[in-house]
Amino acid sequence: MTRAISLHDVSKAYTRGARVVDRLTLDITPGEFLVLLGPSGCGKSTVLRMIAGLEEIDEGRLLLDGEYANDLPPSGRDMAMVFQNFALYPNMTGRDNIGFPLRIESPGADPRPRVDATARMLGIEDLLDRLPGQLSGGERQRVAMGRAIARHPSAFLMDEPLSNLDAKLRTHLRAEISRLTQELGVTTIYVTHDQAEAMSLGDRVAVLRGGVLQQVDTPRVVYALPGNVFVAAFIGTPRINLLRGLVRAPLDGAMTISLGKQFLRLPEPLSLDHQLLRVQQGREVIVGLRSEAVRIAKHSAARPGEVPITGLVEHVEFQGHEILVHFNTGSSPAVVPELEAPRPRPGRPVRRRRRDGSVLTRLRERTGAGRAGPVIAVDRPEAAAPATADVRLPGDLIVRTTPDLALRHGMQVPLLVDLAHLLVFDQHGDRICPHPDRLPDLGE
Repeated sequence: MTRAISLHDVSKAYTRGARVVDRLTLDITPGEFLVLLGPSGCGKSTVLRMIAGLEEIDEGRLLLDGEYANDLPPSGRDMAMVFQNFALYPNMTGRDNIGFPLRIESPGADPRPRVDATARMLGIEDLLDRLPGQLSGGERQRVAMGRAIARHPSAFLMDEPLSNLDAKLRTHLRAEISRLTQELGVTTIYVTHDQAEAMSLGDRVAVLRGGVLQQVDTPRVVYALPGNVFVAAFIGTPRINLLRGLVRAPLDGAMTISLGKQFLRLPEPLSLDHQLLRVQQGREVIVGLRSEAVRIAKHSAARPGEVPITGLVEHVEFQGHEILVHFNTGSSPAVVPELEAPRPRPGRPVRRRRRDGSVLTRLRERTGAGRAGPVIAVDRPEAAAPATADVRLPGDLIVRTTPDLALRHGMQVPLLVDLAHLLVFDQHGDRICPHPDRLPDLGE
């Protein structure tokens, strides 16, 4: 049996009073594989421990299959947890470690049939008679997973189970975890800071920052349509290109986004997303371009929706199956430590969306025109604090391309930008293009 798990406005604070989880609302459907993703200290393990009953919930409600479960003890929640450090009994063999929870649940029953079935599923039959000290890291983690699977729980809670393993073994076990959870059909919540694990494993990914849920959606949507600058910068390798842009929307000319010495000319007729950018006329914005959103090609080879720019090669990274080219396009990188840091700057006011007011007011709020304060909260590179600033490689634009291109430092190269992959963020770091929500109905 699998189960639904719901968190409603759940908060957790420790002795100093700072909330490590702040009003988290999240619904996990039966059989879903949900990944909690975020940097260290964002509260994802605390969320997992509150679901397991290992941490008390200070505020909010936990519902298991629709029933209130805040006060339910861990033993009554029918969940199995897999830890980062394996947590095996050193004086017990693999068979005894897997069978231990079965003997606790049913003292008179023989655990051997279920232990043997679990071992066959994981391919660890030859490890059952060994002590943990005689096993490698990957073998110990398989035994730890076997201990969780043998119980036939209603949910798996996995707290960074692969972080202590080498890269090759992580890739192998990641595929095993995906196969096993699909076969078992059990609700799974998986905590990690590794975006590769999150994108390859999860049915949905929930991104946390400073205890606050930033976005929850499928891996494809979270990557292609990040809700804000933090999600965009945290997910994706190489890191997304973030550039300072200035919207120019004259009434008698083409609409453009200036990138310093060059500009992106938005094609006519303007799409709905680009029409909404008119509200940002004269305002600076943050332009986001993934490395695959730009290609190296002659300007005459532009496809519909592509606009030309040029770049000077600063650095070439050979990756084997591809190369990453660092270009200098004369643009200014957007260094936004306040918007990208793992935890928001203390004392920053929390902005809340209003549900009252006219349709025009709400539309202007969604596009950023109705917000008070400075035009943009983007720090200049020289103003960024050295302790928090990223170590950036040369250039302002990274482009992914095939390894057959012969590029060298100092070459002037024609580039084409696919506007279908253009991301634009406002002064608060929220995505405004593509527009984050539908237009409101007049009846709302």
